[in-house]
Amino acid sequence: MKWALIAAVLVAAAVVLFVVGRSAAAEPIEVSTTGTRYAATVVIPEPGTERVTAQVRLTSGAPDLVAVSSVMAEMGHSTPEITARRTAPGRFLAEGELFPMPGVWELSIRLDGPAGEEVLTVKALIGG
Repeated sequence: MKWALIAAVLVAAAVVLFVVGRSAAAEPIEVSTTGTRYAATVVIPEPGTERVTAQVRLTSGAPDLVAVSSVMAEMGHSTPEITARRTAPGRFLAEGELFPMPGVWELSIRLDGPAGEEVLTVKALIGG
């Protein structure tokens, strides 16, 4: 009887940890923005405070250069610009540390091409 109770408690604890761990996982971020020269959607499949992958999908314009950086103005934090590499026409991939801490970040997407240079910005909430 005692062992059955201990086993039941251990199983219940494992289930709770599994459910809490799954719900604590960051949801993917997908945000779109439009400027005068370019329009883009940024997808961050696994946002967090470590190294991330940001996919930039252009829906308007054809830049030669795409770079991303982020700012948390309220805390005085910013990250260096990361140049994205072209993976397909209108598709770019940036990899690096964009969000050193949890909170609301402003993600800047700098695009430069025949139409000129433009910086598009979007907000992203990063959990810890």
